Amino acid sequence: MYVKKKKPRKKQKRGQEEEQEEIRRVRLPRLPQVFGILEQRLGASRLRVKCLDGKSRVCRIPGKLKRRLWVREGDIVIVEPWEFGGDQKGNVVFKYSKSQVQFLRTKGYIKQIEETDEF
Repeated sequence: MYVKKKKPRKKQKRGQEEEQEEIRRVRLPRLPQVFGILEQRLGASRLRVKCLDGKSRVCRIPGKLKRRLWVREGDIVIVEPWEFGGDQKGNVVFKYSKSQVQFLRTKGYIKQIEETDEF
């Protein structure tokens, strides 16, 4: 007689674990860096980001973050403008999770984004 075995449960995905994770420290932008909202993915690890300083930049994801950093439109990121052509180009340094964005909103760091009509 044939006995059917039960399938093992699937493990949680990495993204689901991050949402349950407790916030210890939230990374804030340093002097040349600014907050930004991802407007559009352009392909080839290039993105169009609307920055908090009012400029729209074409940003890229650096090679060391290419495989680890997955972004979608509407994500809040930290952008580091280039030294040359910094008004038009930059690098995406960090992406915030949903719980980190909620923390930033309660502390008032992203309050400027909500007040601006452009966003």
